[in-house]
Amino acid sequence: MSLKNITPEQAKQILESDGTAVYIDVRTEPEFVNGHVPKAVNIPVVWPDPATRQMKPNPDFVNVVSAHFSKGKRIIVGCQAGGRSQFAAELLTQDGFEDVSNMQGGFGGARDPMGRVIAPGWSQLGFPVEMESPPDRSYASLQKNVG
Repeated sequence: MSLKNITPEQAKQILESDGTAVYIDVRTEPEFVNGHVPKAVNIPVVWPDPATRQMKPNPDFVNVVSAHFSKGKRIIVGCQAGGRSQFAAELLTQDGFEDVSNMQGGFGGARDPMGRVIAPGWSQLGFPVEMESPPDRSYASLQKNVG
């Protein structure tokens, strides 16, 4: 199974043309609530560890995705800049998901050490941003339905 890297423009085209494709936002819940790709579902791949104040992997990430989506589902993963979604895409591909794409540049754009945008993100390109977080697409509700 191959992992594809795509641009936000390609992600938008896929989401508009393929009604069965799903966008999984792998950012934290507060980041998701502050704006996301329309119709995205939120399944964080990492989150802050209160003890160390470092990000640590979400041990349930693959289980929650597997509980809601088939291995053949067309999945696009995205985060803020592209790093966490790359990690998420690798985890899903290793677990046998067949059609996983990582949206490079993420929601907010990838930047170099000087702060210059090197890969524009979804929001910087002026694409639609959804602020609502319907309960069926929140991590809390998705996690509850895992067997």
